[in-house]
Amino acid sequence: MLDDLFSRLREATAPAEIETLQDGIWQIWLAAGHPLLDKRLETGIRALSAGDYGLAIQEFTFLIETAPDYAEGWNKRATAYFVRGEYKAALRDVRETLRREPRHFGALSGQALMLRALGDARGALRVLQRIEQLCPAWPGLQAQLRTLREELE
Repeated sequence: MLDDLFSRLREATAPAEIETLQDGIWQIWLAAGHPLLDKRLETGIRALSAGDYGLAIQEFTFLIETAPDYAEGWNKRATAYFVRGEYKAALRDVRETLRREPRHFGALSGQALMLRALGDARGALRVLQRIEQLCPAWPGLQAQLRTLREELE
């Protein structure tokens, strides 16, 4: 089902269609596959939303240690590190996310944002080009690519 959603995402051009497909993909990614893991993921997400990044990292670390192949555990912990300003730890977890799910557009978006913030425009451009392969009509993507290309010229 995930492959079908990504295939449709690659062809989608309407913003509403792209959003619907992304939502379908997120629903699959956010299912850890076990009630205990789903509960820990939910607790971590709530903690992240509440600004309790320490608890969020603790919950996502539990997910990673219990189910190391579950990409979303890595992605959520990367997000928690990112909002705490710990870019090196966040980038490490993004790499782990992408090892498990190379099409993870959330992780790719975060990676591009961090690389740009760290002054690596060339790296950010490469990452955005990966997103372009997933969905050329991603809202705002072409403008970001144009801006980075102009910066690099």
